[in-house]
Amino acid sequence: GVGHVGPVESTSMEEMKRIFETNFFGAVRMIKAVLPAMKQRQSGHIVVISSVMGLQGEAGGGSMCLWGSRCETPGGGFCESLAVQLLQFNVFVSMVEPGPVNTDFELKLMEEVSRSEFPGTDAATVRYFKDIYLPASHEIFTTLGQSPAAVAEAIVNVIGARRPAFRTQTNHLYTPLVALKYADPSGDL
Repeated sequence: GVGHVGPVESTSMEEMKRIFETNFFGAVRMIKAVLPAMKQRQSGHIVVISSVMGLQGEAGGGSMCLWGSRCETPGGGFCESLAVQLLQFNVFVSMVEPGPVNTDFELKLMEEVSRSEFPGTDAATVRYFKDIYLPASHEIFTTLGQSPAAVAEAIVNVIGARRPAFRTQTNHLYTPLVALKYADPSGDL
């Protein structure tokens, strides 16, 4: 997957399309390649690595965007629809949804951001992004981030499940933050 973080105004449509082409349509192409054989043999399990960001938006306001490595929201809707359709073929769909994971992916993304000028973005948004959003994001990864090994263990458990769950969140420290979405529909919390 590929990622990008920054104010929406400074992200070109070409960059957004490139990210969706890799992260969302790449997954769709893979599923299309393996699905006919699974349906034919009446057995299979598709495991999609997504993120809790598909369930809870990234803090930072409406003018910020975090294009993660999974294009979570469209992928989640796609997988939900697919899961229902494939039950009749004994094919399961599982979404593994890590929270923050401490990897070089995040570090490289933040290094890139620190060098960016964010053309086309107003000064107040750039200040907020650099002074509030980025330090808060770093703090979340520092305090709530989990290891790649923990995510891998969760994935292995999903793959090995006899009756796999549709959604599996890997970071139990992050789960209460996701639960706020359902506990507070106003978004005030």
